[in-house]
Amino acid sequence: MIVKEEFLNKLRQLFNLNLYEVKIWTALLSRGVSTAGELSEIGDVPRSRAYDVLESLEKKGFVVMKLGKPINYIAVEPGEVVERAKKLVQKDAKNNVRKLDQMKGTDLLKELDVLHKQGIEFVEPSDLSGALRGRHNVYTHMDTMLKSAKKSVFLMTTSKGLTRKVEALKPTLQALTKKGVDVRIAAPLDADCADVAKDLLSFAKVKSVKGDLSARFCVVDDNELVFMVMDDQEVHPTYDIGVWVNTPYFAKALSNMFNLAWKNMTDGDAALKKL
Repeated sequence: MIVKEEFLNKLRQLFNLNLYEVKIWTALLSRGVSTAGELSEIGDVPRSRAYDVLESLEKKGFVVMKLGKPINYIAVEPGEVVERAKKLVQKDAKNNVRKLDQMKGTDLLKELDVLHKQGIEFVEPSDLSGALRGRHNVYTHMDTMLKSAKKSVFLMTTSKGLTRKVEALKPTLQALTKKGVDVRIAAPLDADCADVAKDLLSFAKVKSVKGDLSARFCVVDDNELVFMVMDDQEVHPTYDIGVWVNTPYFAKALSNMFNLAWKNMTDGDAALKKL
């Protein structure tokens, strides 16, 4: 059986299988029912490994063992495999989240905090900066920044960026406003992001900017900021790049410019009524 390597790699990533597992599985799918020896030959997997691989696939719900002499294996319907795989992923995720939650207040976490604080003492302020590659990583770091906010959060983005940021940051932004943090968000408000903007206006200050005023950044407490260096309409999310800087000097200057521009922006409610 000849299966393209690209196809096998996709299956490995989707179902978290090793190379032997995906070869044996696809071989069995092509036969429906088969023995370990036959699958070893079809999938080009060492015979000595075939039984271990099939046992692993059985535990994961990909195959069913049919008792007899010789032992045969039956392929589970792919749609059912997807559902079983989803349940395994959810189960593993819950277990991992529970383990991480159990770390709170433990000696292990306290030791990590001590190491971090000791390390920060030796860091020059100018070294507290870094490049963030990939939109997911940018939003993850931005969320961490926001959670530490005490006074203010100034966020400027594009129309499409507004929708993405609400999906990624809404719970944190809501929590900040409840604590009394001044949350201001500026973006070009259009029909595509109207619903998102209405949602934001229920708990944050939102204004609309003109199309020629384009920027993507977030400033927290006039102290720390993340800004994007590329146009989100011209870059794939994987290759989007952000720069994180922890510097009151630059952050305060950007906050002052944001506040000046904020005075001339259109209130969110008024902008939405015109759509």
